[in-house]
Amino acid sequence: MERFQKLILLPLILTTLLPGLGFCYSIINGPTNATVLAGSEARFNCTVSVGWVILIWLSNGNPVLTVLSSQGAVETSDRFTSQNYTSSNGFTSELIIHNTQLSDSGKIECSTQQPSESRFAFLSVQVNGSLFIKNSTLTIKENETVEIVCEALGWAPAPDITWMTNDSFIDKSRYVTQQSQGSNGLHNALSILTLTPMDTEILTCLADIEALPNPQNATVTVIFLNSTIENYYSEDSRSTWVIVLAVVLSLVGIILLIIIIAVVVRCCCLKKKGSTYQNEIRKVSAEKKKNGDSENRQRHGSENQGYIPEERWNTEQSPRITSLPPMSSKFTVPTADLHTSSVPKVRPQRRTDYLINPKKIRNVTLV
Repeated sequence: MERFQKLILLPLILTTLLPGLGFCYSIINGPTNATVLAGSEARFNCTVSVGWVILIWLSNGNPVLTVLSSQGAVETSDRFTSQNYTSSNGFTSELIIHNTQLSDSGKIECSTQQPSESRFAFLSVQVNGSLFIKNSTLTIKENETVEIVCEALGWAPAPDITWMTNDSFIDKSRYVTQQSQGSNGLHNALSILTLTPMDTEILTCLADIEALPNPQNATVTVIFLNSTIENYYSEDSRSTWVIVLAVVLSLVGIILLIIIIAVVVRCCCLKKKGSTYQNEIRKVSAEKKKNGDSENRQRHGSENQGYIPEERWNTEQSPRITSLPPMSSKFTVPTADLHTSSVPKVRPQRRTDYLINPKKIRNVTLV
């Protein structure tokens, strides 16, 4: 702050002292007007004659840079810098304003603190906004009138809007442009073009301001359809839909077929797996039963399938024995027959005839 105060007081002191000391120098060439886009640089030159002592740059009446012959440039802000050039004719100071803003627009002054020795120019900072047409393609039927809207937003100053068709400018009577004030000192514009096309056209909306090297543009293609072309497009569209539908149905059928095959294979695998599991269970059950029977045989003995109890056999065979006549209580034996016979007794043979359908009897013999 003290530095800035000294910078302002110094020109006032020099203004009082220099005329009395007899210094006399003048501005040879002053700055010229400049128009730039916001965010860019602005440059101004001021040339003074030999013998100069001080040169001050002011923006809208506020000192922004001071140059002393003995010390050079005294810069107080990064946005305001200078470059100096010395020649045999005098000294040139170039003021550079970085990152220009809309508020920088106004009077730029170069002063040597001499009476009537100041030159000035004007700086115009402009803002390049946006430009667009809502529809990039329009389809128009025969004898149909259409309105095409071009909108420009956030410009400073308001842009000049024109229209072109197929590289030729359209008469201004065919479109209407309205301008409105936006926010932050910016401007908006709306241009409406009315036409009845007879053929396919390419329309271009142009927005221009002084700082732009080339106008900004937005383009729309208007496709003109007569009855023949419309029918063609209708038939073509119908054919396209048929083809698309056929392809979609084919894909759906293939997908369904794959799903069905997958389900069938899955069911077969599960069934096979279940059958194998049941067989294994049966095998295990049979083995357990077999092992259990073997253990029972080892514990209780084996069963003799061909054994028949004698008592039962005699009971069954007894009906077949022919009844004998009653024996007398007295009988005589010849004496000759009383001798002991050496002939061995012959055991009566066991009858081997059996019943036609004998009953099968199972008995268990413990071994």
